[in-house]
Amino acid sequence: MSVSSSVKAPVKALRGQIVSLRGNPFLHPSAECLTHHPDGLVIIADGHITAAGPWETTAPLLPAGVTPVHYPDHLIMPGFIDTHVHYPQIQMIGAYGEQLLEWLNTYTFVTEQQFADRAHADRVAKVFLRELLRVGTTTAVVYCTVHPQSVEAFFAESARLNTRMIAGKVLMDRNAPAPLLDTAQRGYDESAALIARWHGQGRQLYCVTPRFAPTSTEAQLDAAGALLRDHPGVYLQTHLCENKGEIEWVRELFPERRSYLDVYDHAGLVGPRSVFGHAIHMHEDDFCTCHARGAALAFCPTSNLFLGSGLFRLDAATDPARPVRVGLGTDVGGGTSLSQLQSLNEAYKVVALSGGRLDAVRAFWLATLGGAEALYLDDRLGKVAPGYEADLVVIDPKATPFMAFRSEYCTSLEEQLFTLMTLGDDRAVRATWVAGECVHDRDAA
Repeated sequence: MSVSSSVKAPVKALRGQIVSLRGNPFLHPSAECLTHHPDGLVIIADGHITAAGPWETTAPLLPAGVTPVHYPDHLIMPGFIDTHVHYPQIQMIGAYGEQLLEWLNTYTFVTEQQFADRAHADRVAKVFLRELLRVGTTTAVVYCTVHPQSVEAFFAESARLNTRMIAGKVLMDRNAPAPLLDTAQRGYDESAALIARWHGQGRQLYCVTPRFAPTSTEAQLDAAGALLRDHPGVYLQTHLCENKGEIEWVRELFPERRSYLDVYDHAGLVGPRSVFGHAIHMHEDDFCTCHARGAALAFCPTSNLFLGSGLFRLDAATDPARPVRVGLGTDVGGGTSLSQLQSLNEAYKVVALSGGRLDAVRAFWLATLGGAEALYLDDRLGKVAPGYEADLVVIDPKATPFMAFRSEYCTSLEEQLFTLMTLGDDRAVRATWVAGECVHDRDAA
């Protein structure tokens, strides 16, 4: 048990099993990276965890009159982190029958044109954020559309809920329908205005967002690099090496670059707080570049399987000789669920098909502390520990009759976590807490 600074009112507390990661299980033995208190207490004040540990040693720290919210037989974990998702695409999730490039033209670009309407963006942002909280995701790296109002709608709703979100306006100045195109200068100007309005306001963070290399000219990619230089601390997100046809298209558009990643590197887009979605068909030189620059990759298993894009090489990405930061992404609407439990279900299969194994400790690291490390937020997110922001998910391992039956035969915490990631979904999320407030309660009226 450990304690941060003195507890201040108002104080809230949660009691249940505490499960959290304290280290990277891709670099250290999994058993050494797991923290577990079978009967634990989390004390919260001013949106932060002030104490966390075993009930018997932490309960004396409770101020008089504070009664913990008790979740018996439930797991209190850090809120899940989604490192790659498109909020405008929730209305087209499960669209049938295309690979990446055809899917973009047939579904995505048609859908995103609707976000010129602020009222539509407001409605979808509300649904999206509520669904994230319902599945236990408390932080996400989010693509909006080319329309500034889509970003305004998203951040306004996130600010209302007090969620820590990272998002940005998509930049596209070619190879997309005319209503979705901006220019290099307009994209810079609109992004700069959104950064001034939202980056660091409350819990909101801005992400410079060129969709992917084929939809941006070199001038626009250079403008994205200028945004990063002119606004230190903002993020960069884009897509990388998702689909073989896409990679060939990039080669045709940028023949002078030695790789897809080099297109971004030439524009100054590869560095800390850069998050590259998918990165399936990567070469060793590019892994080394990401390691050296501190860039992160978003592993999006349900999307990669659904669109037939390929198998992410998790073992290669996390090679201890030159580990790359990796987080877990749903990539809705290419992905088929916002639930990170479902993402982990498919992640296990992707790794198995690639000849590896993904144990439960490594899996939950990807969804929590690993995602926080990918985003350089591991000093405040991803752990149930003093000083951390009180973004928590309460998991019910007996959420369905069958899960309850299966739990009877779990002989270790690791086995229980593994059954959660193979059998669990939104029904397993009993409650979600954001900055110390319960924002979703499955069992509430």
